[in-house]
Amino acid sequence: MSEAKQNALLGLSLQELTLLVEDAGQPPYRARQLFEALYGGRVESAELISTLPQDFRRDLTEKGFAVGLPHIEKKFVSSDGTVRYLMAFADGQSVETVWMPEGDGGEAGDGSEAGSQLAKPGRAWDRATICVSSQVGCAVDCQFCLTALLGVKRNLTAGEIVGQICTVLNDQRVSPPQDRVNLVFMGMGEPFLNYDNFVKAVRLLVEGVGIPESRMTVSTAGIVPRIYDLGAEVVRPKLAISLNASNDELRTRLMPLNRKWNLEKLIAAARDFPLRNRERLTFEYVLLDEENDSVQNAREVVELICGIRAKVNLIALNPGPGIAFRTPAEERVLQFQKILMAAGVPTFIRRPRGRDIYAACGQLKRTVEG
Repeated sequence: MSEAKQNALLGLSLQELTLLVEDAGQPPYRARQLFEALYGGRVESAELISTLPQDFRRDLTEKGFAVGLPHIEKKFVSSDGTVRYLMAFADGQSVETVWMPEGDGGEAGDGSEAGSQLAKPGRAWDRATICVSSQVGCAVDCQFCLTALLGVKRNLTAGEIVGQICTVLNDQRVSPPQDRVNLVFMGMGEPFLNYDNFVKAVRLLVEGVGIPESRMTVSTAGIVPRIYDLGAEVVRPKLAISLNASNDELRTRLMPLNRKWNLEKLIAAARDFPLRNRERLTFEYVLLDEENDSVQNAREVVELICGIRAKVNLIALNPGPGIAFRTPAEERVLQFQKILMAAGVPTFIRRPRGRDIYAACGQLKRTVEG
């Protein structure tokens, strides 16, 4: 672990900050002041925490402590208002974080306030969404995703996960909870392969930054044991499962992870997942032209998820270099949706946001061209 990461304040819990201030000979209440400045105030430097005495701020700096926010290396703005950030960390690694001022419809129908927020007076957007990364790259190797081409470099710390959000909020001049912001852990990486850091980040975001868990969704490719773990968490986001195929043969070809946790195990975990009142599980399904988008595929999906309080998000493939699949025609997407809806499954088509700047679902691979 690098020295810079060891000394980052961002990512420390209130309990950890309490130990830090006591070691520095400061009264325990300084920990709360530090916590509120880091997460609620989203300060960029320890020297700017005006609630702390100058000698303590100087002491933190001399001991090598820094807030630890990532640096915006590049910023790409789409014609639809979506912003793709390339965020750089202290060790030189980078990830992508996406700001969608209107969301992409992904939260619609999930039974939470995030899916039905009215526009704030004087503001063009009604439910902005930040798409957050959890790893540098990804190890899951889904065949239709550009991020998979990177492989995985390392996990992000809890502070690096939270730091992406704080940096975007600062750049966009948005402050929860007054401003309604949704989070989707659907950026680079598989959150459940970095489970402890992901869960710690969620707690810090709820307790410190002021974003309620009801406004967060985590997506997994199907790490079955962690689905059970998430269901046991006291504080947890909503769950989305990347399904993307209607039978094992097809899913294994598209998502090699299916060899380890097949559809029988995955759907069993989905059925066992403890949903809150009015909450729905989300199944995400990327439609690939003439691969997984037939009438038969749609009927098999209905059979698979029958009896689960769930909704389905359909995502027409967002293309990219190195991806061997095509985007289906709109009529095939609508036909697939119609079959699911006729069977009583709430089904939504996610709008592609930021496709022109490689910011859409499945396109994140640190592309440096705008």
